[in-house]
Amino acid sequence: MEDENIILCDKYSLGKKIGEGSFGEIYFGIDIETKREVAVKVEPPSINVPQLIAEAKIIRSLDKGIGIPKVIWYGTRETTNYMVMEMLGQSLEDKFKLCNRKFSIKTTVMIADQIITRIEYVHTNSIIHRDIKPDNFMTGINKRANLIYIIDFGLSKKYRDPKTKQHIPYKENRSLTGTARYASVNAHMGIELSRRDDLESIGYLFVYFTKGELPWQRIQCDGKKEKYKKIMESKYSTPVEVLCRGLPIEFVEYLLYCKSLRFDEKPDYDYLRGLLRKVALDQNFTLDLEFDWIIIDKKTHQSETADSSFVRTRPKYHRVPQPFPYDMGQESDSQNDSKTITRQSYIGPEFNDKQKILDGRRDFLDRSFIRRNSVREKANKSCHIF
Repeated sequence: MEDENIILCDKYSLGKKIGEGSFGEIYFGIDIETKREVAVKVEPPSINVPQLIAEAKIIRSLDKGIGIPKVIWYGTRETTNYMVMEMLGQSLEDKFKLCNRKFSIKTTVMIADQIITRIEYVHTNSIIHRDIKPDNFMTGINKRANLIYIIDFGLSKKYRDPKTKQHIPYKENRSLTGTARYASVNAHMGIELSRRDDLESIGYLFVYFTKGELPWQRIQCDGKKEKYKKIMESKYSTPVEVLCRGLPIEFVEYLLYCKSLRFDEKPDYDYLRGLLRKVALDQNFTLDLEFDWIIIDKKTHQSETADSSFVRTRPKYHRVPQPFPYDMGQESDSQNDSKTITRQSYIGPEFNDKQKILDGRRDFLDRSFIRRNSVREKANKSCHIF
């Protein structure tokens, strides 16, 4: 964006660029009247097929749900489209980097539990996302810092008529939609996307977060077309059991279930969340929203607090007498061997900061969940394409 100091509707002032989305860039903004921070997505006029206004309308239709960003304003200034949204925190990709590119099983399960709930809400409103990836999930800020938001609906579309509930028809020979690393096998094969594909992509996030990378992540080719082909071959030829080796069996069951779904079949979201909570039960942890990055932040804060307290307070020291040779390193005099003087040794206070226990922890494990008896058998069948 070449022009600076843009003021939208005499209300929002745009600042520096803070990110990118599909077909647009994200800028820091300020509500001039309230001084509230906002995020402004900008779609330049060079875009061949404008998407931002359509995206804004989709988000507006969803923004009564939990974990959906609020669209404050959208419109066109001269030839450029803008969308003003509430300011959020960091993306899951940013958090992943903060945690040295690996999440614990606990953090992955807690993330997945929220993500599945977000995507269920989106699907309930007749929309599929079609670009599931870590960059498109963000944490909230302040009191909502533990809430995960789903963002960037630039590639989203309706998969059924909202009134009649008529599902879109099955089609082939479609171009790849979404991000190749996390796209479903069906997406690579040119099959029209549906609810099952969003969920399959979420399954690839499990592996990415817990292992640090996906097997096809390092594929290098001259062109995108060849690279996408190699990625598809890797996904298609890698058994789920191999992909999830070393991970909870429930991750395998999750992906097998998603791959077994028919094109227009409604997923059992409760069953999928139940798989994750089974992992929590087996590994004896609760879904208390103590994510890995929160633990890191607490440790960093405690360390900084301890260091700054030591510098600022000048604590009282107590003196401990300790003997040492009178000659201070010179040749000792036999007559003074028995003589000692008292050196004042200064010992500072101990810092024993204890980690505070998060109040109001949510315990999801007290919910009972019922597995359908036929699900495991169904999930272990060979993958259906349609």
